[in-house]
Amino acid sequence: SRMSSPVIVQGTAVQSPAAQAAPHHGDGNQDDQQPPKTGCNDPIFAILFYGNLAAICYTAVAYGPAAFDSTVNSNSEDYSGYVYAAVITGVISFIFSGFGLTFLMQYPETMIKMGLIFVVVMSLVWCVMAFLSGSIFAGVIGVVFFLIGVCYARAVWSRIPFAAINMVTAGTAIKANLGVCLFAYLFTAIEFGWVILWSIAFAGTLDSTYSCNANGYCTDPNYGLLFLLFVSFFFTQQVLQSSVHVTVAGTVGTWWVAPEESGCCSKGVCNSFIRTVTTSFGSICFGSLLVAIVQALRALAQEAQNNGDAAILACIAECILACLASILEYFNKWAYIYVGVYGYSYLQAGRSVIQLFKDRGWEAIIADDLVGNALLLTSIIVGGLIGAVGMVLATTTGFFEQAGGNELAVAFTIGFIVGLSICSILLSTIASGVNTVIVMFADAPREFQQNHPELSQKMRETWTKFYPGSMAPVA
Repeated sequence: SRMSSPVIVQGTAVQSPAAQAAPHHGDGNQDDQQPPKTGCNDPIFAILFYGNLAAICYTAVAYGPAAFDSTVNSNSEDYSGYVYAAVITGVISFIFSGFGLTFLMQYPETMIKMGLIFVVVMSLVWCVMAFLSGSIFAGVIGVVFFLIGVCYARAVWSRIPFAAINMVTAGTAIKANLGVCLFAYLFTAIEFGWVILWSIAFAGTLDSTYSCNANGYCTDPNYGLLFLLFVSFFFTQQVLQSSVHVTVAGTVGTWWVAPEESGCCSKGVCNSFIRTVTTSFGSICFGSLLVAIVQALRALAQEAQNNGDAAILACIAECILACLASILEYFNKWAYIYVGVYGYSYLQAGRSVIQLFKDRGWEAIIADDLVGNALLLTSIIVGGLIGAVGMVLATTTGFFEQAGGNELAVAFTIGFIVGLSICSILLSTIASGVNTVIVMFADAPREFQQNHPELSQKMRETWTKFYPGSMAPVA
């Protein structure tokens, strides 16, 4: 047994009531029991992020206006209608996303079931469409994925209450700190502005470097510029999404050990946000840049494949990069919990969370992530509704006159992407809350029992039912 030691959540220390230490990071050395150092972690990556913003702002100002003013360049298209449509659908997306979040928090088990069914049905749809299009090989692959999906759904159906109780606990924490949703809206609004700014810079760069002659011959795209633009886009997008994740993690961590600091715009919420944009911001940028580089390379491979440049190699590269991006995003999802809760640097947080679940033997529990299906389904529904709004705009306005007869398709696509993006960021509060609950329940179950006994009892009963022996008694 170790001596009793406090659980330190970003400066909030709560004495463990048990004889053993509640926190369990790394190899259990004394250094791991000390609070993280003060000051900004990984500052060089925060500087890179600000440099990225400055570069895009300059590009948008210097080259953007020409791309949106047909009088400056007779070869330029008028993109202003698309921007107006994006603004309108973006505003409506905020409202629809709020309704989606409310419904998800009220009916977690129902949404998890619907999300699981949705994944299986979509694999069946893919299979049928492949056969109808005459692609036998793709159809056979679709059948395999459908059968795997059915087997998976059958295997995990009984575990839905386990996923639901995690969502309920996370939802309870978020309800007790509703102000964190305002910060989620803030980051969502910033991303909305970022998409518009980046689009202006992208259109200006493309307009000045890419041209077609009267015979329809177009110059090859500058893949170097495209790569930098894609890195910039994904870098900022990842930072904004991760900032929501870290803010929610810090808020839920504070609620876990110090519920008296909870409230709509409480100290726990505000302090978590301040730490996110100051001391922890460099760590967020570190992980986000890694993902952004891989995603940019993947986007570049897709562009090369579409242009017929080494299509086979580009396809292979895209598959490999997609897997690598998924691995990095999965790693970041858990590392950022420790960044938000304990204020660790990015690498320290990654080591700590990996070691934690390795020691506890909970890899299977982490993999059993049914919550993501419910969040995906909700985001897709909102995206579809906003896509329908875009189609209404296409039939009632002249925003999509440049679409060349594809007004409805272009309008739906823009609306769907805008709605999906905005709703995904907002619903990340639930996803982040669930991830934090899993980590904190492993790290500080005694504090949970002391501060939230009813939820703790439900959590313990559900976890023990599906994972016997995974929980130690709480004194």
